Amino acid sequence: QVQLVESGGRLVQTGASLSLSCTTSGLTFSTHAMAWFRQTPGKDREFVGLIAWSGGITHYADSVKGRFTISRDNVKNTVFLQMNSLKPEDTAVYYCADTPGWRLRLGVPQFNEWDYWGQGTQVTVSS
Repeated sequence: QVQLVESGGRLVQTGASLSLSCTTSGLTFSTHAMAWFRQTPGKDREFVGLIAWSGGITHYADSVKGRFTISRDNVKNTVFLQMNSLKPEDTAVYYCADTPGWRLRLGVPQFNEWDYWGQGTQVTVSS
């Protein structure tokens, strides 16, 4: 049984930093690409960034580029999202997702190509 569990979300002030974690079980983590998405009420889930199975390739949405960093620990089966210089518009529920690593050879996977999702963790940035 595959499980992805996000943690670390909380209320912070504008300009703060926050680190999220996504711990996985039941999948061969070291061969999977991982991604972070976020969603606010009434809007579609938005891609934040991804990291390849080896950690050597990352890709970010323009809205977070230069502020957010994704990393992974293939021993602990965990992916991280370091968020700096947070803005109120970063307020959302943050989700992690996985896909087999080979999908990155075809480009950035589409939304429906991410196989498993966590339950999300709420990040709120106050102004």
